[in-house]
Amino acid sequence: QVQLVESGGDSVQPGGSLRLSCVASENAYSGNCMGWFRQAPGNQREGVAAICRGNGARVYADSAKGRFTVSQDNAKNTVYLQMNNLKPEDTAMYYCAAGGFGLDIRTYTIWGQGTQVTVSS
Repeated sequence: QVQLVESGGDSVQPGGSLRLSCVASENAYSGNCMGWFRQAPGNQREGVAAICRGNGARVYADSAKGRFTVSQDNAKNTVYLQMNNLKPEDTAMYYCAAGGFGLDIRTYTIWGQGTQVTVSS
């Protein structure tokens, strides 16, 4: 069973940056994608970004385009989410997930425990 552990969440001011990391206990990329999702209190969990095996294709939610970058280090079984120019509306619990396709949350079967990102002045 693959396990995912996220880290890197913190409290930052608007305009700040954070890099989230997700370490998989084993190679979780076989066949599908690794995704980042977030959930704010009272809201549904939503897709942020995903990166897929093979050609490393990436997909972003509109809210993330131009500010967030998803990347992977296969040697370290790690996926990253670099977040720049953070806004208060980015405040949420961020989750890493494996085994799915793109940003379709219904296809992801393995989830980490989440890491909190708070953007506030």
